[in-house]
Amino acid sequence: MLKYLSLLSLLALPALAAAQSFPVNLRPMQTTSFRADTTRITQFGAVADGLTVNTKAFQQAIDACSQQGGGVVLVPRGHWRTGPLTLRSNVNLHVAAGALVQFSNQRSDYQLIKTNWEGLDAVRNQPLLYGHDLENVAITGQGILDGAGEAWWMVQKARTPEGEWKALVASGGVLNEKQDRWYPSAQSLKGTTVKEAGVLTAEKSEIKDFEEIKDYLRPDFIVLDRCKRLLFEGVTFQNSPAWTVHPMRSQEVVVRNITVLNGPYTPNTDALDLESCQGGLVEGCTFSVGDDAICIKSGRNEQGRIRAMPTENFLIRNCTVYRAHGGFVIGSEMSGGARNIYVQNCTFIGTDIGLRFKTTRGRGGVVERIFMENIDMKDIGGEAILFDMYYMIKDPTPQVAGSKERPASPAKPVDEGTPQFRNMHMRNVTCNGARTALMVRGLPEMAIKDISLENAVLQSQKGLICIEADNIRLHNVAFLSTATDPVLEVHNSQNILLSAIRYPANATTLLRVSGAEKARNIKLLHTDTSAAKQALELGAGMKKKAVTVSQR
Repeated sequence: MLKYLSLLSLLALPALAAAQSFPVNLRPMQTTSFRADTTRITQFGAVADGLTVNTKAFQQAIDACSQQGGGVVLVPRGHWRTGPLTLRSNVNLHVAAGALVQFSNQRSDYQLIKTNWEGLDAVRNQPLLYGHDLENVAITGQGILDGAGEAWWMVQKARTPEGEWKALVASGGVLNEKQDRWYPSAQSLKGTTVKEAGVLTAEKSEIKDFEEIKDYLRPDFIVLDRCKRLLFEGVTFQNSPAWTVHPMRSQEVVVRNITVLNGPYTPNTDALDLESCQGGLVEGCTFSVGDDAICIKSGRNEQGRIRAMPTENFLIRNCTVYRAHGGFVIGSEMSGGARNIYVQNCTFIGTDIGLRFKTTRGRGGVVERIFMENIDMKDIGGEAILFDMYYMIKDPTPQVAGSKERPASPAKPVDEGTPQFRNMHMRNVTCNGARTALMVRGLPEMAIKDISLENAVLQSQKGLICIEADNIRLHNVAFLSTATDPVLEVHNSQNILLSAIRYPANATTLLRVSGAEKARNIKLLHTDTSAAKQALELGAGMKKKAVTVSQR
């Protein structure tokens, strides 16, 4: 029997109380359910000696379990070696406490397949765990799955202790021309010279077209594509060659109490990528990885827009992220959109960015109805909160040395490739240490719209930077920034409400407003401005009537 549950019924009562500020509005969903019958991999000859390759035994156990109507495939305690595996419907792969499953470090054990990578149709090495068009699939338990990512990763000399670097070079592989990057094979290095390596095109449409760069096309750890009712619970995934847990074009996804551990400089090792998925719960997870942690995606550029499958209707709560490029992230491959996502009670420690929303021209897509609350951050390298429409592009409006004025950034025509960020709300946020507290950077032709932040204490070097935005509302926010000239910068933006703002007592300038052609209806209210040497500074050509400053 399938279990039919409202997603709200999965929530504990204390969490419901905390969520009253942003009522969770999600559709009912089905969850996984399995027969009690258990199939052991040892029944098919698997040996836990850390030496025997058990790929055949693992696969036979999975296939037999599915053919018999489904159930649990048990991986008992022990050290098990295997190559890549294909999952089946109605199978719960249960990795028991004390079990270590070591995937093959022989790149030749993996075959190239047609799949999707970073939002585009592509050829990659097959995932370590793979399935498509499946129903009712789970990976559970308290054991460890190790992806042997070191067999695939590039390594940078500057980020490697000298002794380890010498040992790595001596072990084989190849170096680039500058001798500052090590690659596991010549194929791996060759892939760096190919634009959009692995992407399927009219000129390169067959798997054989990519054989010469096979080793560069690193596999994801687990991909479940076009599947229904998925559960990932309890297990530890570590050392992934690329993205780790990657449900794609799937429905009713539950990710509970998993751990993902990838090294700090391991390339593209996202922890969790929910790509074009509908409906689910992520809770109680711990992540420390070399790229983004909890990431929402939906395809890239025209292919993503044609796919037209937003990631939507998710609750993400009670997760902890240590090292990562971003704690909770949307983008940059978000061309199919993202909406109706709730993020609650999460902690980010030592991530490059905390809450990270990224896109760029050409993506298209709409990100909206995102609700985040009770977010705590510490030692953030860049922005605590970032909304950026110039991902991977040079700053469009750099300030000239010695000048506070931002040069003009020309608008481009709005078309299907113009992305949109709108209707996103945050409350109860703290950050102890960041370069910038909050940065909002839209496009001249498409402002970032309808963003609110309420009840926040943000300690950082810089406070607020708001560029090309419309209807931004900040209430009861403490910008405890060390750079206080200005604490708050608003450029080319309109309908900005800053209410009950706190700031350092030694501030030189509290608020600077610039962009005479666009800036209007900027309000700083219910804020004691007397602690700043200058409450308001206007940029070139600005008129006073565009800004209202009042302690009421």
